[in-house]
Amino acid sequence: MLHAIIGLGNPGDRYAKTRHNAGFLVIDELARRWQADFRPGKGSYIFAKCNQQDAILMKPTTYMNNSGQAVRHLMDYFKVAEEQSMLVFDDLDIDFPEIRLRKQGGAGTHNGVRSVIQHLGTHDFPRLRMGIGGEQGKRLAEDFVLENYSKSDLNILPEQVDKAADAIEYWLKDGMDQAMNRYNVNLKKLAHAEAKDLDQAKDIKEEN
Repeated sequence: MLHAIIGLGNPGDRYAKTRHNAGFLVIDELARRWQADFRPGKGSYIFAKCNQQDAILMKPTTYMNNSGQAVRHLMDYFKVAEEQSMLVFDDLDIDFPEIRLRKQGGAGTHNGVRSVIQHLGTHDFPRLRMGIGGEQGKRLAEDFVLENYSKSDLNILPEQVDKAADAIEYWLKDGMDQAMNRYNVNLKKLAHAEAKDLDQAKDIKEEN
């Protein structure tokens, strides 16, 4: 059954390294892995089809707020069901560099996701959220997401993109439940738990 992996972002060099284009980065990584070349679609998007994965990679060429019209056209043209379509996008409510997989959900404050939901008429589609939060401070959300990644973030970004691409490949092979169980890990909680385990081990050693 054909799947679609759709990354949200803004076209053009001006936005290429911004946080709002996290979805595009994941699509580009999958295209690199699958040796798939992009070409113009019939609608406002570019796409790459990988027969071995039975999947289409897609990036809208509209700006973020109009992403839904491109997504609707692709899904209608290739006859891809909503539940077989993975939407990949940035999320301020998740700390960088975490990722989250979900089976469905609302748009929150993300205008691109809101546009997709409006054009599809449903929010029942899988999504992978790329965490970009944690460093916003007092900056407005609309300004922060359109800033380039910081130098320190750029050192970690490839790991986040790789993990997201791994999660999508796992979803294609083993389904959403298995992918969520494997990749929905809170890094802060994990680090805290590991530190607690080390402290307990240290206490036991001292007691002995």
